[in-house]
Amino acid sequence: ELLTSMIATLPAALKRSLTWDQGNEMAQHAQFTLDTGLQVYFCNPHSPWERGSNENTNGLLRQYWPKSSDLRHLTQTHCDTVALRLNTRPRPTLGLLTPAQALDKALLATTS
Repeated sequence: ELLTSMIATLPAALKRSLTWDQGNEMAQHAQFTLDTGLQVYFCNPHSPWERGSNENTNGLLRQYWPKSSDLRHLTQTHCDTVALRLNTRPRPTLGLLTPAQALDKALLATTS
């Protein structure tokens, strides 16, 4: 439901498909597709190259929470702080734009 509402805020040009890992998080993927019109694709097991952006982000998140971290005590405020840091950090893969700048650029392109 949360993902569905978040997807609804994006312009149609940015909502073509969603590639997901093999986890149970998308057990309701058929309903998600009906609710959003977004086709869901699943990566093959043990094929991290099929979800490169996700793997890269996981690596960045590990700088804040190493693999053995106990995440049960995280607060939304702390998660929001880390998200802000990551979304305002220039990325070589985006031509040194931040993810926020790249999203803004993509959003502007859909309204022109």
